[in-house]
Amino acid sequence: MTLGLPAAIRACLFDLDGVITDTTSLHAAAWKEAFDMLLQQHEGEGFRPFAADTGYDEFFDGRSSAEGVRCFLSSRGIQRPDGSPDDPPGPDTVYGLVRWKDSLFEARTRSQGVHVHQDTMAYVMAARDSGLLTAVVTSSANCREILRAARMETLFDAWIDGVVAASRNLRGKPHPDTFLAAARDLGQHPAQCAVFENAQAGMDAGRSGHFGWVVGVARTVRAGALYAHGADVVVKDLGDLTGTPGPRPRP
Repeated sequence: MTLGLPAAIRACLFDLDGVITDTTSLHAAAWKEAFDMLLQQHEGEGFRPFAADTGYDEFFDGRSSAEGVRCFLSSRGIQRPDGSPDDPPGPDTVYGLVRWKDSLFEARTRSQGVHVHQDTMAYVMAARDSGLLTAVVTSSANCREILRAARMETLFDAWIDGVVAASRNLRGKPHPDTFLAAARDLGQHPAQCAVFENAQAGMDAGRSGHFGWVVGVARTVRAGALYAHGADVVVKDLGDLTGTPGPRPRP
């Protein structure tokens, strides 16, 4: 074992939100701002606001932004055409809502900054020092801006984000497509890659893609749920893996 990983591992594939950065609250607040304006237009003054504390996990965790918008609108009985990824920001189409939210999110990252999980930064640097390749795999279209703000942009050898996924027609989690694309970009077989995820859908993607090791990062979720969805090991933070003889065995 090296860094708590099997000896065959040559690359580490990291999810962004919840693993590298703590930007979930910023995403949730941006969605709330966009959706509440839409809901007020659709339902009037007595509208039921978007619940930022639970709505992000329910509708967006593990999904692409467009899929999340469709799911949320459907839950409220609202129909909007998909439109095009080039649509201007606004409430008239699914992709317009995505771009509207992205602009709100970018404004929040500029004004509030981005919190990086220091355990992950230390782990990424240790992995690179050990000769392992690293990649970011996320549905976020703001990946580069987030990591640039966090001063981590140069710590990754490959990027598969929402922009790349759309251009390559890659399905989002729980499908393994984006993680498989990262492995290909790094020139590695999936069995030589470890997936680091905090969502159940990410565990599903790691397991169905036949990756060599799947690490669940249980900062806010129960470890049992991540094991049930295919994690090989679950840790509270990545510091639990560094310098240890190996992961705790599956219960």
